[in-house]
Amino acid sequence: MEKYGYRFSFGPWNIHEGADPFGPTVRQARSFDDKLKVFGELGFDAVQFHDDDAVPNLDGKAATQIAEEARAMKKKLNNHGLAAEFVAPRLWESQMTIDGAYTANDPKVRAYALDRSKKAADIARELGCDLMVLWLAREGTYLRESKDAVKATHLLLEAINAILDHDPNIRIAIEPKPNEPMDLAYLPTMGHGLALGFQAKDPSRVGTLMESAHAILAGLDPSDEIAFALACGKLWSVHLNDQNGLKYDQDRSFGSVDLRRAFNQVRVLDENQYYKTGMVGLDVKAIRTQPADIATKHLRNSLHTFLRLVELARSLDRQRMAELIAARDYEELDWLIVNHLIGS
Repeated sequence: MEKYGYRFSFGPWNIHEGADPFGPTVRQARSFDDKLKVFGELGFDAVQFHDDDAVPNLDGKAATQIAEEARAMKKKLNNHGLAAEFVAPRLWESQMTIDGAYTANDPKVRAYALDRSKKAADIARELGCDLMVLWLAREGTYLRESKDAVKATHLLLEAINAILDHDPNIRIAIEPKPNEPMDLAYLPTMGHGLALGFQAKDPSRVGTLMESAHAILAGLDPSDEIAFALACGKLWSVHLNDQNGLKYDQDRSFGSVDLRRAFNQVRVLDENQYYKTGMVGLDVKAIRTQPADIATKHLRNSLHTFLRLVELARSLDRQRMAELIAARDYEELDWLIVNHLIGS
């Protein structure tokens, strides 16, 4: 399988039990070790980690135990020929953080969130990666009057600076999302993430991760969000998937809902040689009722769709495109793209 210089990753949560926000699980859980085998079988290069994917039941463990378990995980990765792409602190499932983590009104909760984030940075170091992803899941509100948004923004910046201080080699990629689980998030778009990062004490170590579904939920085109971050030199990772309407975050297989939208994401990545700087991360989940023994085809499909779209992006008749753009013949340009995608 020709990969055109790209490297691919996904997280163990993408082989999941079929739960959605409104119903129970429908498939048996699979062990992490069992999931690790799938990466190589499907042609992936790296694993996306939450901190407790690498070190389960992280809270309450001593630093020495955390380091020991992280090193054991690194050995497993080596045995499978895999790397760790990033580590993300899981700050949204604790009973303490139901009302926010870095932006919680309770200073004890904020201290817990920061301590957990520092542990995640330590785990990343042991896994041999220098990237931390911050999905700020509960950094927002259900009621705007319940928090001070100006103070919350300063608290987010303080947390980022504290993580940068803790590990001089760590890079932070902010993953914006407009809603879910919170009704309204403080950093809903790529622009918000970049603006905060540029205010950090070391802006060179703060970038972004673009997720397709998150951009769609914000009413934006993912390719534009990608392009904006690329223009700023700050696109450090992507979570490619698809989304059927403005529902909860569905994590549909990449290109399965809107192939042209997927094509434009691949096109902007490829035209700007993203393969030289970052991995193509997938954040996709199997259709809820897919049988357990074949509940990895969404990963296969997404990777192969990406690679096929690379081929289509590279085989575009750019001279003809330039002629049509100069003539402002956008209907003909539209027809050229449609024909290219359907193969006629």
